[in-house]
Amino acid sequence: MDFKELGTNILVKVGGETNVSDLVHCATRLRFKLKDRKKADKSAIENFDGVLTVVESGGQFQVVIGNNVSYVYDAIMEMTHLGNRSAENTTTQEEKGSLFDKFVDLISGIFTPILGLLAGSGVLKGLLAVAVALGMNAKSGTYLVLNAAADSMFYFLPIILAVSAARKFKANQYLAMALAGALIYPDLVTAYTAGTKLTFAGIPIILAKYSSTVIPAILAVWVMSKLQHFLESKLHESIRNLLTPFLCLIIMVPLTLLVVGPVATYASDGLAQGYLWIYNLSPLISGVVMGAAWQVLVIFGLHWGFVPVMLNNISAFKRDTLGAMVGPAVAAQTGAALGVFLRTRQLKMKGLSLSAFISGLFGITEPAVYGVNLKLKRPFIIGVISGAIGGGIAGASGSAALAVATRSVLTLPVYMGHGFAGYVIGYFVAMGMACILTILFGQVNAVQDQTVDKPSTTDGIRMENEPLIANETLVSPVNGKIEALTQVNDKTFSSGVLGRGFAVVPADNTVYAPVDGKISMLFPTHHAIGIKTSEGAEVLIHIGINTVNLQGKGFEEYVKVGDQISIGDRLLTFENEQMKAAGYDTTVIVIVTNTNSYLDVINNFTDETSEIQHGNKALTLMV
Repeated sequence: MDFKELGTNILVKVGGETNVSDLVHCATRLRFKLKDRKKADKSAIENFDGVLTVVESGGQFQVVIGNNVSYVYDAIMEMTHLGNRSAENTTTQEEKGSLFDKFVDLISGIFTPILGLLAGSGVLKGLLAVAVALGMNAKSGTYLVLNAAADSMFYFLPIILAVSAARKFKANQYLAMALAGALIYPDLVTAYTAGTKLTFAGIPIILAKYSSTVIPAILAVWVMSKLQHFLESKLHESIRNLLTPFLCLIIMVPLTLLVVGPVATYASDGLAQGYLWIYNLSPLISGVVMGAAWQVLVIFGLHWGFVPVMLNNISAFKRDTLGAMVGPAVAAQTGAALGVFLRTRQLKMKGLSLSAFISGLFGITEPAVYGVNLKLKRPFIIGVISGAIGGGIAGASGSAALAVATRSVLTLPVYMGHGFAGYVIGYFVAMGMACILTILFGQVNAVQDQTVDKPSTTDGIRMENEPLIANETLVSPVNGKIEALTQVNDKTFSSGVLGRGFAVVPADNTVYAPVDGKISMLFPTHHAIGIKTSEGAEVLIHIGINTVNLQGKGFEEYVKVGDQISIGDRLLTFENEQMKAAGYDTTVIVIVTNTNSYLDVINNFTDETSEIQHGNKALTLMV
């Protein structure tokens, strides 16, 4: 897979770099914060090879990639300046959307960057627990060194969270680190441990244990970000760089110790006790509910709301029962994918489900959920039921995690201690049950017992030997020489990754409508137009290669988004000769971006270039 090409195509279809106010990624998803959602073409992105699906949730436009997400993310960041955006030039839609959407966006934005570190540290803590259980000396140098490696992330969690919170709140990350560092400064920790009474300017300080905490650092950095932005707006640039850090430190450290820290500590304690109260009502029922709901929450990205609860539980109780209850839900969807692999004879689905099963074993369920189980419906439902049963077993056993980590076969040691056997039983019961039930009852029309990958009429898809039927015809939008898409001097188009189509080397400067339909998209630079036909075809007309750099110069449009058009209507004109003289390739490219909705897309011309007039047939869509 060409990750740079995929990243480029995704970036184009979300509206370009200028439409992205923020971009982060988790284990499987690119999480875009878009300025204008209407500019993003969800269906086109979903059709890209390498994209599992697109989810809009929590104020984010989430492109689910799977295990390769980090490579696509790196490719996008290399070709853009998204990593260097400042608060001043970032216009977002944060004011819009529900409070819950804002909360999910906030939590995911803060915790996504540290997921890998959380998982790695958690696994190491689990392995050390296993080693001690097997006889390792907990006072040996080897243990102390490895425990320092495993526990440093959790001890210094306020500082680590301060960095990602500062990025989210558009604050100075180094100031945030200093602020959080003050909370766990050795002298203050010693004073708290010894019970020493301290005052600041005569005001009593309520000391607390801030190491491993979650809420105090995030709340303190949020308050600091407001102060920093206020000071930067008021101070002259000649003294801003000196006085802003000075005033932030001298104000925020005492304020945090006197007010923000204690308030956040009480909130953390309240959250922990509230969760414990709900859990203690019935660990069994809690496990069933969370086991059933977890993967549904993951689909919409809503599981992020529980991450602070898990971390807070570990801080308060040194163990987290919530993480243990949802582990079997991951195993269940993994088992359902294995069931599909064992049951189907459809070659493509066999390969897809096996890959999804392997990913699921390592805690990544998006390929199983989006690529297999949800598409087939029944395996996903079986997975939800099996996850509920496994979660109930884990809950009733009192299983708990020593750290927040991905739920996989590699992280089983994280659940060492009381209830470990119950967690292992719940995990593998959920996986085995989902696999067996999928084999017995999980078949749907999309997976037929066929030795080759042939579609079935029960899904409304053509059977073998059934004739193709022409659905729509596209005509040339310009006069000139028509050529196959593979001849276009741009890999994004010629590779067909955006869809099937054709190209015309224009002889003049007018672009006409190639189909009847509605203008669905018009780039601000006027170099590209999107059309949605009444029959469902999604057509992209792209004028020239790299003509976006002209920023609209030389283009004149005659339509706007929402206009109804008919074949032959004038859409726009462009300065063909002047653009060519400036070194631009002015080839007009026509793409059916939802090509996968058709059984075939047939060219009405030979691969050799030939003269064509606008209005002449060029492409036929077959169903």
